[in-house]
Amino acid sequence: MARNIGTLARVNNGPIAGDIKTLTFSAKIALREVHSSNERAPAFDIMALSSDRRSWVEIGALWEFTSNSTGEVFYSGRIDDVSMPAPIDIAVFKQEDGSFAVSWRRPQRRATMPAPTENSDNELPDLPPASGEMGGSYDPQTTGDGLGESTASAPKGRGAKAKQPETV
Repeated sequence: MARNIGTLARVNNGPIAGDIKTLTFSAKIALREVHSSNERAPAFDIMALSSDRRSWVEIGALWEFTSNSTGEVFYSGRIDDVSMPAPIDIAVFKQEDGSFAVSWRRPQRRATMPAPTENSDNELPDLPPASGEMGGSYDPQTTGDGLGESTASAPKGRGAKAKQPETV
């Protein structure tokens, strides 16, 4: 499901500009047309007004696409900035009034099914060997508890008696 995060419009016969807002990101953006002979070049660079409002910073790009079902032209791209926790994939659609709606959609992850196993539904698969073990059974007498030898002194404090060394 696409969600609208902003609206853009042509400003005084100048650039297409407007605001985009999410719960964690808000910016005044403008679209700068890209002039290139490269077929793979974007149609627009996405520029954001810097926090001091003195300059523009490039935060993404939009490529032009045409819908196979409707023939409608739209733009698709990504916004990314160091202030954002993750990039945002966006699409920009021209509206009847000449403005542009900016929407985003969370990418759909493909569902993966686990491979069938030979075990029945009530059986559990074998556990892998413990780290450091190369197989076989676990014997605490020969493998130890995994903690190694202690070089710490015996604990002292309330209720604890210091252990006296044994004499022979």
